[in-house]
Amino acid sequence: MAEIIEKYAQGVEGKKDNNVTIVTLSTCMWCKKCKRFLQDNDMKYQYVDVDKIPPKDKSKILNYLKESYQSRIAYPFLICDKGHVVGYDPQKYEELIMDGEK
Repeated sequence: MAEIIEKYAQGVEGKKDNNVTIVTLSTCMWCKKCKRFLQDNDMKYQYVDVDKIPPKDKSKILNYLKESYQSRIAYPFLICDKGHVVGYDPQKYEELIMDGEK
């Protein structure tokens, strides 16, 4: 994971740990739904609200995401060991991070 993301990441405790990081906007309702989905499923995760960090560091994070994942940037941007999901998509979250649980 990029050091710049680690610098600003806020951790949320949970019993399940699949190395989940989300890049979000603090005012985005889809980002809030993503965080709620992870909390409801007792998932440990970290997040960065990019609208609350210095613009130069936000640019570094967005460039890292574009280069590393060859993907468009939309929020929430979820990253885990098995891949990434752009936008709010609970079905894809379950496939990637819930390991068939539920």
